[in-house]
Amino acid sequence: MGDMRRVLVTGGAGYIGSHTAKALARAGHVPVVFDNLSNGHAEAVRWGPLIIGDVRDPAAVEACMRDHAIDSVIHFAGLIEVGRSVVEPDVFWDVNLNGVASVLRAMRACDVERLVFSSTAAVYGQPDVPSLACLPETLPPLPINPYGDSKLAAERLIAAHARAYGLKGVALRYFNACGADPEGEIGEAHQPESHLIPLAIEAALGLGPALTVFGQDFPTPDGSCIRDYIHVADLAEAHVLALHADAGSDGFAAINLGLGQGRSVLQVIQAVSGAVGRPTPFGMGERRIGDPACLVADAGRARTLLGWRPVFTDLDEIVSTAVAWRRQPVFGDRLLTTERQVA
Repeated sequence: MGDMRRVLVTGGAGYIGSHTAKALARAGHVPVVFDNLSNGHAEAVRWGPLIIGDVRDPAAVEACMRDHAIDSVIHFAGLIEVGRSVVEPDVFWDVNLNGVASVLRAMRACDVERLVFSSTAAVYGQPDVPSLACLPETLPPLPINPYGDSKLAAERLIAAHARAYGLKGVALRYFNACGADPEGEIGEAHQPESHLIPLAIEAALGLGPALTVFGQDFPTPDGSCIRDYIHVADLAEAHVLALHADAGSDGFAAINLGLGQGRSVLQVIQAVSGAVGRPTPFGMGERRIGDPACLVADAGRARTLLGWRPVFTDLDEIVSTAVAWRRQPVFGDRLLTTERQVA
């Protein structure tokens, strides 16, 4: 407990943020969640206080840091829907870049020096590598949508602050986060949902429309896209480890988080069907513009710099945690209530 940290978790009421808050508490740290609840859920904040506020308000962030004696920050708060970023680029740049600028300003005012940033493999865009190759952090980032653009700009702003002010920053570039808390306390509940596994589960349970597989002619073994699916509990553990990571002489390090193993969309559908116990209805659609055939992480740097070892490496086990979470009656009631309110 001598290394106990008081960690501001912006966006900590969201999917990955809430799992990370639980992992922080389990490791003996104090997670203080700062969230405007635009996408998060107050009931997912169970391991520390919840302060409702907007990360673009540096005075509010600074007050929270002082009130709770914060010594480290894990920044999740941001927008993630790639399609929406294309039609609302100004909103994404505002939240994803100005939110980071605001947090950095508050950190300087409060002498908080450690930041772990929730980034994304979308910074790589459509990398010019062999179709099934793993992607290292040394690839030149070339994002192809405003979401990836805004996250890369935020990384660069953090790196600039590290050089200017001595900040220690670690950007964790996720590949495909999935699954749910193995103990069933929290899980994935986006509104609207855009991720493959929860959409496939809805379809298999008969609670949502048939799934659409976008593209069947990719240069992959079964013709569908391949992605690197990583369990959210393993992602959360990586954030806890990153609080202690060596950011190098520049004070900033970018680290991929993935299993280094790709699974196709059709393989995921098969796993969902097995976990649910019934076929997942799906149809084939055209490719989406900008969808790479394969995105798989080279996760060697995470092993070396973080000492990170994923626990959930079996796709069937990963999917089973998501199915168990979705089948909880309290989750279903809450989701249906939210859908009625939206409608």
